[in-house]
Amino acid sequence: MNIEDREQQSGGDDRLIFLGNERIALNLAPVQGGAIASLAYRNGNVTIPVLRGRPCRPASILEAACFPLVPYCNRIRNGRFRFRGRDVTLAPNMEGDPSPLHGQGWLSPWQVVRHDRLEAELSFHHAAGQWPWRYEARQIFSLNGGILAIDLTCRNLSDDAMPCGLGQHPYFTCTIDTRLDTEVDSAWTVDENVLPVEKVEAAGRYDLRDRRICAQDLDNGFGGWRGEARIDDPTWPFRIRLASPDAGFFQLYSPMEGDMFVAEPVTHANAALNEPEADWATLGLKLLEPGEQMRLRTRIEIVGK
Repeated sequence: MNIEDREQQSGGDDRLIFLGNERIALNLAPVQGGAIASLAYRNGNVTIPVLRGRPCRPASILEAACFPLVPYCNRIRNGRFRFRGRDVTLAPNMEGDPSPLHGQGWLSPWQVVRHDRLEAELSFHHAAGQWPWRYEARQIFSLNGGILAIDLTCRNLSDDAMPCGLGQHPYFTCTIDTRLDTEVDSAWTVDENVLPVEKVEAAGRYDLRDRRICAQDLDNGFGGWRGEARIDDPTWPFRIRLASPDAGFFQLYSPMEGDMFVAEPVTHANAALNEPEADWATLGLKLLEPGEQMRLRTRIEIVGK
């Protein structure tokens, strides 16, 4: 089932949830993959986008401002992996890509548990299917001054252990002068299907310390992330700090064309499920026993200049 088919099943409800204070305007699209539709900085009467997107339901999840990755991040090579004697096979979920990516949450409607002007909680329940484990995911969005905090959890509801990983997929706006400053130890080169080939030092092309980040022709995963990235542009009246204490990996997408880039805090490496189970812990995957949950905390802090 492709993205468009899944979105038709979600029912076409275009209602958004608005959260806002004196510094942030946030619109959530629960039925559109539990996504953020837009995030903007308020400076008096002026509102400036921080993430790409508009305050309406995105036409496609790929036009959202940010969406959750659950219960795995990025790709599973050709949709196949083996776990404790079980062969798991998943169908592609994006046209033109043989490897399913990002799990089920981003392509499914989420339920609104509660919300007010400063906080909202969404939930998603997955019944066992091609991904043969039941789980519940929750997101709590909260505003505090210039900080958006996103708390994403996943709980294993099955009777046996489930591999799990979490991430967020924010699309930041950028210009030719936008700079990203973060520290990583390593990078993975990729093939034509954006699957990892070789682990290399994060130097030269893969050095993410204080560099221009728009139109860099990068679509790579990074290891040894320090959990914080700073984003700035001389034309902006604010600076951005992206932080996650639970993510040891970082995924970056900066296409040659366009005015955006993606900076993903993720808990595991791309295609980690295709590696031997003995390596999963090193690659960031977690095994959830029945009833156990894992958590990814993400903060987008917007600081006025």
